[in-house]
Amino acid sequence: MPLLIAGLVLFLGVHSVAIVAPSFRTRTIQRMGEGAWKGLYSLISLAGFVLICYGFGLARQAPVVLYSPPTWLRHLAFLVMLPVFPLLIAAYLPGRIKTAAKHPMLAAIKFWAFAHLLANGSLADVLLFGGFLAWAVVDRISVKRRAMPQVLRTAPPGPWNDAIAVVLGLAVYALLIGWAHVRLFGVSPLSP
Repeated sequence: MPLLIAGLVLFLGVHSVAIVAPSFRTRTIQRMGEGAWKGLYSLISLAGFVLICYGFGLARQAPVVLYSPPTWLRHLAFLVMLPVFPLLIAAYLPGRIKTAAKHPMLAAIKFWAFAHLLANGSLADVLLFGGFLAWAVVDRISVKRRAMPQVLRTAPPGPWNDAIAVVLGLAVYALLIGWAHVRLFGVSPLSP
């Protein structure tokens, strides 16, 4: 569990600099340069991500069960997961989905985390998915209050972007459920 917590602190911590210390971020970028900042940010994020993955794997070997969700919540989790990948893709494809969601990547993270909290009840699950859910909520509130929101580089606006986001997103979701989730994470979402 300590490695999972350390990974969450590193990963979500570096992703929270713009939330809790925007002037520090700006000063550091001015002092170091944007390339060096992005490099350091990426290294810390990667270290956090590796610790999260490894720590979560270790925690799953001796789970501490906080709650046992009923089977019907697993079915609900499948529905809650439906918009996740279309929203993630829509973050990079300007269209009506991106306009309506305002921050589709944060919305995707919230749906993903909430769905996994519905279907999983161990302490490691609550720390991982609850941590990401709390971070996404706080970041969304913070984005509303920031003077200059960060702009992602995206594809040019186009009439097909929404259709591409939905079709590709649902295809990725189907691939994940039917094949990749068990291979990547050792757990089949389809198993009883």
